[in-house]
Amino acid sequence: MTRKYFVGAVSLAMGLSLLAAPAIQAADAGLDPFLAPAAELRTRALGDDTAYRLLRSLTTEVGARLAGSPGDARAVAWAVAAMKSLGFANVRAEPVKVPKWVRGEASAQITAPWPQPLTVVALGGSVSSPAGGLEADVVPVTSLDELKLRPARDIAGRIVFFTGRMERSRDGSGYGKAVAARGRGAAESARLGAVAMVMRSSGTSTARIAHTGSMRMEQGAPPIPALALSNSDADMLERQLASGQPVRLRLSSTARSEGEAQSANVIGEIPGSSRKEEMIILGAHLDSWDLGTGAHDDGAGVATVLAAAKLIGDLKPHPSRTVRVVLYANEEFGLSGAKAYAEAHATSIERHVLGLESDLGAFAPYGLAANVGQGQLQQVRALQSVLEPLGIQYFGSEASGGADVGKLRELGMPVMDIKTDAAPYFDLHHTANDTFDQVDPALLARNVAAYAVVAYLAAQSPAGFGRLTKPVP
Repeated sequence: MTRKYFVGAVSLAMGLSLLAAPAIQAADAGLDPFLAPAAELRTRALGDDTAYRLLRSLTTEVGARLAGSPGDARAVAWAVAAMKSLGFANVRAEPVKVPKWVRGEASAQITAPWPQPLTVVALGGSVSSPAGGLEADVVPVTSLDELKLRPARDIAGRIVFFTGRMERSRDGSGYGKAVAARGRGAAESARLGAVAMVMRSSGTSTARIAHTGSMRMEQGAPPIPALALSNSDADMLERQLASGQPVRLRLSSTARSEGEAQSANVIGEIPGSSRKEEMIILGAHLDSWDLGTGAHDDGAGVATVLAAAKLIGDLKPHPSRTVRVVLYANEEFGLSGAKAYAEAHATSIERHVLGLESDLGAFAPYGLAANVGQGQLQQVRALQSVLEPLGIQYFGSEASGGADVGKLRELGMPVMDIKTDAAPYFDLHHTANDTFDQVDPALLARNVAAYAVVAYLAAQSPAGFGRLTKPVP
């Protein structure tokens, strides 16, 4: 895509809202001098294609980045080189040990009453089936709670099929409900004697593709294969079960774990002009699942935070505080990088002033939530006023910081969440369709603008955003 076309696409998407945007209302005297420069930064971000070029490079030159795989190692090298080329300072790769799981091959077929092939993928962490596969009757359950009510005699020797559907919604709230069975379904089924677990995908795609994701076996539960079905094939299986006849399923998987591998958190900084020791954290995770090329999850997040920090780095002088970008290792399969970073930097947590994470794809941003110290509402609303032309409203204090940055929130660091439309995200999430062609450059630029504005104003805020009460262990 040419730069001329890119700028034109942004203009078409944003022109009316920018023209109609209300004048910035100063809500906090401390941020007053920085609101107009923040608005200028927002405008520059909307016309900048750095994130789009970075994402094209990452998905084309590296591709899938499953933790512990050769793609993961290439991604670390790519990120170090990208940060250096963008002019970041103090670029380094902090080593992190990650699990190494190999997908192998998976297949499944209904063998009775009416034979049909099924589209399946192994869940991350699954073990292999016995050599040659296995075959057993299917027993359906809607949820973990329903499984707990079933006697072991109903489950032993069978394949448990979790039928629960994920609700499609803007806030993505359906994912948390659907994903519970993915995480613990195999372990709980195995405790009752099941020989395998299959589930309707934790995702909302209507295409005949399956959504992968992590699962875990637990102490006391024998390991069994765990597979996800495409939603259309889950429908097929339910229709056969509705006949009242016994339904048999044959499945095979060669998934396996191969211990640990070396990865890294990749870190780079835009040094502050006067308070360099105080940091604004922009986070995203560098790893991805291996079915697609991780364009939205989380290549878009990587590109967003890199481009936002680059725009801030182009300012002269730099803002007061340092903007630190952290590209985390292995978010998908255990938060290895987030845990390692929090442990390594726990003693300097007081110098981590605010954190944001981009990990919901490059879709329309619509909200800002801020979990900050007491007495900071006026400052947050002043910051949000610059985001309003992007369609971003204030959504209160329920901010988690995201899976990775949230580990620093647990230590007391204030966080903000930029909410984006999760409905289309979970159509692609953890599937083979999470590819570069699914990314809208105009929406990616809007995300960059939002993160750049928040990071810039947080870096300039005279007062900072306080501290959170550290949770009691």
